[in-house]
Amino acid sequence: MVLIDGTRNSSAVRSAAGIDLAVSKIPNTRMERVFRPAMVEKVIIFGGSGFIGTHLTRKLSGDLGCEVISADIRPPRERLPGVDYRIADVRDLSAFEAPTDTARIYNLAAIHTTPGHPTHEYYETNIAGAIEVTGLAERAGIKEILFTSSISIYGPSEEMKTEDSLPAPVSAYGRSKLLAESVHRQWAARDPSRVLTVVRPAVVFGPGEGGNFARLAALLKKGLFVYPGRKDTIKACIYVEDLIAAFEFARSKRLPVTTLNGAYPQRYTLEQIVEALIDQHFPRAHTFLVPRVVVTAAAKMLGAVGFLNLGIHPERVMKLVLSTDIYPGWLTNNGFTFPGSLADVLARWSRQTGGSFV
Repeated sequence: MVLIDGTRNSSAVRSAAGIDLAVSKIPNTRMERVFRPAMVEKVIIFGGSGFIGTHLTRKLSGDLGCEVISADIRPPRERLPGVDYRIADVRDLSAFEAPTDTARIYNLAAIHTTPGHPTHEYYETNIAGAIEVTGLAERAGIKEILFTSSISIYGPSEEMKTEDSLPAPVSAYGRSKLLAESVHRQWAARDPSRVLTVVRPAVVFGPGEGGNFARLAALLKKGLFVYPGRKDTIKACIYVEDLIAAFEFARSKRLPVTTLNGAYPQRYTLEQIVEALIDQHFPRAHTFLVPRVVVTAAAKMLGAVGFLNLGIHPERVMKLVLSTDIYPGWLTNNGFTFPGSLADVLARWSRQTGGSFV
């Protein structure tokens, strides 16, 4: 695409196909666009087989027309035409070949399930991965990286957190992500022409998620949800499509370093989320409030026997008790358009999964 500055003089622009496009008497009050075959952007996604990476690959290779290299230690969930799928371990990218004309890297690769891994694995993958990805960008002359960090860097708190809040991680995952942020920031600081976007997503949900939101929907589908000790827990969240839109919105600003929280500004409570699902999708479901100590004890017992294959674990139950009150200050201040309501988002999730919420 070529932008022609407003002028009253006739001019001609030669398209990529060698065709002269005449432009005359263009008003001074606006700019006219003359389209020509655009150069296709080449991008690399590390962690392309994951939940967010799968959706990002689909968006970039489809709607945005990018040439995508999707790299992951695991095979992809789906294979899209035109995507270069590669098996790669971000802990060692010494043999990874990146096209020298790659526009940017999306670094989504991480060990993140908590609980689920020995402590050392979070550091080995998340920090070593950051070092390897930034090293690859350095070698290949790639000037832009988008890195997904986590709201775990803030640590548990009932106070609202913004991008300006001091990090206070308490888990190996949160600490490793904060250190990985530092690695990426050091890469950006070494060259003023580089562009770094650090995204701290809240709870991300949508088709293929398989996390707390999917487990919540599964419980409501079975007809019962037990509030573990309280209903007013704030659960910062964002739908996967809206998170990816936030990626591209932030990137488009072309700032040297951008840090943003990926979450909805409404900061919904657990009760609001549950009631919205019941109202629209599971009207026969019932809810009960049970003291926290009872729920934790039950989670330990049922988790030990894998009750109903719902992934019940005492630490996951505690996540429902502790608030993640995260506010997307950067997105809000810079005019990002959020969806109208939680009901609209949940309806979208239902449509895209045929009502299964999986």
